[in-house]
Amino acid sequence: MSRANDFGERPLPLFEADEAVGSPLKAGKLPSYIADHRKRLRTRFINGGAQALPDYELLELVLFRAIPRRDVKPLAHKLLETFGDFNAVISAPLPRLAQVKGVGEAVICELKVIEAAAHRLARSRVMHRPILSSWEALLDYCHTTMAHRDTEQFRVLFLDTKNTLIADEAQAQGTVNHVPVYPREVAKRALELNASALILVHNHPSGDPTPSEADIAMTHQIDMACQTLALTLHDHIIIGKSRELSFRSEGLI
Repeated sequence: MSRANDFGERPLPLFEADEAVGSPLKAGKLPSYIADHRKRLRTRFINGGAQALPDYELLELVLFRAIPRRDVKPLAHKLLETFGDFNAVISAPLPRLAQVKGVGEAVICELKVIEAAAHRLARSRVMHRPILSSWEALLDYCHTTMAHRDTEQFRVLFLDTKNTLIADEAQAQGTVNHVPVYPREVAKRALELNASALILVHNHPSGDPTPSEADIAMTHQIDMACQTLALTLHDHIIIGKSRELSFRSEGLI
């Protein structure tokens, strides 16, 4: 008769585990494959500029500072898969960025520093300059600041008697397809700034800049308020993902 303990030991597995347990990189020198890759990317960027790098590699350059001791290529690809392109990644809302695995405070900070720098650079090209002779720069600025927003925003550009931009203010924030606008408040703010003219700008998160009936009606109301106060409404621009629509060009005002 066999004893109860003869088969009591746990049997060994038939095969060894397929994967080794990962371990974090030790402090000190970066592994050569990471250090060399980062050096090559930096060199290509310095020599060839942004056009020498696809979006994922440009994004890697941004992530290097936030994640100094890890291969950031998988995270760069993940961010692009989630948001679409480089511009959409750096413009993504903080809560959505935080939902991506591997994105922490340091990554979010680096991305938002790049976004803030882009906004300031674009803004510097239009502030305190004659807008009507810098129209392309104005459109670039509006696209930079608004094209990738996931909710509607309504901005007013206030101009002086020489059509120089003296203020750019976000008047209202909305939802994915609506933003509340009050013509009286727009006109009141123009008087406070001693503005002589203004340009309205808002975005369509859907990407299609075609104006709605509500957009057209609201523009006409603001235009009437401006005429009453001897203010000039130059235009209303709707910003889409890749193009914009001008009310003035379309004959809507």
